[in-house]
Amino acid sequence: MAKKSKTKRVLKIIGGLIIFFTLPTLLLYSFMYLKYNEDLPIGQQGEKADQLATQMLQALNEEAYLNTDYLEWTFKGRQHYKWYKSENRCEVYWDDFKVDLNLNNRHNSKVYVLNLEYNGIEKEDYINKAERYFNNDSFWLVAPYKVFDKGVERRLVKTKGNTEALLVTYTSGGSTPGDSYLWHLDAYKRPVRFQMWTSILPINGLSASWTDWTTTKSGAQLPTFHKLLVLGLEIDDIVGSIQSQFTKN
Repeated sequence: MAKKSKTKRVLKIIGGLIIFFTLPTLLLYSFMYLKYNEDLPIGQQGEKADQLATQMLQALNEEAYLNTDYLEWTFKGRQHYKWYKSENRCEVYWDDFKVDLNLNNRHNSKVYVLNLEYNGIEKEDYINKAERYFNNDSFWLVAPYKVFDKGVERRLVKTKGNTEALLVTYTSGGSTPGDSYLWHLDAYKRPVRFQMWTSILPINGLSASWTDWTTTKSGAQLPTFHKLLVLGLEIDDIVGSIQSQFTKN
């Protein structure tokens, strides 16, 4: 009997701990879901949507971005990138790893651990990880310039405030095809924020800011910070150069 009683007490304590830790999380999620969750808006494809996308790119001086051969940045103080755009490859750094990611043919990528080339059984895993990092972190840097990429659908949306917004859906490419983003623009057609409908977020329509911009040496306009609810996504050490301005390390 004593043993059964002790077992019941242990189970009761474990149950209490589970409730203690999960109930606040469930309540918070329920609150956030009711407050922020939105259905994907319906928009119209066609000339007007493409025109709005073009206006956004003109406001950001897309030509300067297209002429930028080299981009370097650090995302959230964790991953560092040296992207040779004109060669379509990127050096991805995290912890003790470096992956020279070949964006034309990922199988030609090289992996380094503590500056020594690595060809062990986990090489493919490190390449996959570098590719996921690059797809996510470069998107937070250059997403506005990707609205005319292959496989992208654009729709014009009328918001509740009767303003025009640009809904962009990525039907292919990247790590999570099918994601959609609604760009909200200012009077000059510059992005100020976007809402997200993505497979990795449990709440649809969450908003992130696009307001903290910097202009690189090449003239490209890029964000340095995004606010997502109470979270901050820092993008530091941004460098943007044309071919004659950068030197490979």
